[in-house]
Amino acid sequence: MKKNILIAVLCLSTFYANAQTATTQAAARTPDTNKNDTPKHVKIRVIGGGQMSSADDVVQNIAKSKEHTTFTNSIAVCGLAETLKSRGPLTIFAPTNDAFNKLSPGMLDTLLKPQHNAELTRLLTYHVIPGKLTSKDIARQINSNNGEATFTTLSGSKLKAKINGDRNIVLIDEGGNESVISQFDIEQNNGIIDVVTGLLIPKNK
Repeated sequence: MKKNILIAVLCLSTFYANAQTATTQAAARTPDTNKNDTPKHVKIRVIGGGQMSSADDVVQNIAKSKEHTTFTNSIAVCGLAETLKSRGPLTIFAPTNDAFNKLSPGMLDTLLKPQHNAELTRLLTYHVIPGKLTSKDIARQINSNNGEATFTTLSGSKLKAKINGDRNIVLIDEGGNESVISQFDIEQNNGIIDVVTGLLIPKNK
């Protein structure tokens, strides 16, 4: 009788040991759904309610922002998306919807018409500088040029920059209109996006 009890105990011990091993192995194979799968080298910035990733290009990221729907639509209308996706690196000064709303009534609707494609393209490319310029790069050029730096945009027109009394970087278009960089150094896989509070308008040629 004692022998039978001993055999039963040994069998139960073996069963529980095997069950525990199987459970441990299954747990090891189960993925951790709470783990952040974003690679460490990828930077995420929340802009306009959207998560901009440094793994994506400027066009992909701008489209994620609810505050840049007009800019995104304008890029699509004039066919600039492929240019901005393929070229690089680029520094994009992205005007918000509020910036576009400062245009005189009816002007945006006019620019979005097919017959004004060239004007819209020139306006948008005036917000793009070839090369990757961080806020430190811009500030360095301002400080080394007596308080005002000049940049050549993708449109071929000039854009100036200065630092105001609040230590903000301010962009100045060819008409003297000023726009503050409100969010800067948003990294993309083909450049940088800076958010600006006003629309930059080049002179008519």
